Amino acid sequence: MNHKRLISLMLATVAAGALVAGCASRAPEPDIDALVAKMMAGSFRDQGIALVERLQQDASNAACSKAEAGSPPDKVAEAIQQAALKTVRLPSDGKYLGDWREGEKLAQNGRGMTWTDASAAPAANGGSCYNCHQISKAEISFGTIGPSLYQYGKLRGVTDPADAAAKPIVDYTWAKLWNAKAFNACSGMPRFGHGGLLDEAQLKHLMALILDPKSPVNQ
Repeated sequence: MNHKRLISLMLATVAAGALVAGCASRAPEPDIDALVAKMMAGSFRDQGIALVERLQQDASNAACSKAEAGSPPDKVAEAIQQAALKTVRLPSDGKYLGDWREGEKLAQNGRGMTWTDASAAPAANGGSCYNCHQISKAEISFGTIGPSLYQYGKLRGVTDPADAAAKPIVDYTWAKLWNAKAFNACSGMPRFGHGGLLDEAQLKHLMALILDPKSPVNQ
């Protein structure tokens, strides 16, 4: 075999080896989470009371985002719920119900927490409850993301919210309003109390709207 032939064979072997190596190797997978975080950080800015710190997820939100449309593993979900339940603060005076009329105003009010608001204080916020729930038959415009709350107290046999027999549902409802993740790890419901979106008095008014037997919701 002459030198030219030998060199040609050697070059062909090297080329084949390079081709195989190229096919076998893959570019490293991009860090999607890091790319998304970078994109989010560069797409928003502080304006008014709306600060970019809102983009920071706590452990529960991060776990639910990672699960995408599904749910986190059972152990993770249970840990989120237990942690959320521990955040619930009961009414300081032991009274759970306020004025259902004020509760209806809050349920209708979707204002608050936007960059144009002068304050982030709970008193400036509404509950925007009709955005996700049916509550009163008189309201014909409501969302269906959440379950209907029409006759919420009546259907659960709450004739006197102060009665001991009603305590389980009263406590549950308060906790749900305070931090909905206590019962559903990836709940999309605002954590009104835990997040400081509504104050204690406002929560009592919403409690009255759906639990007070005198509220039109329970007629």
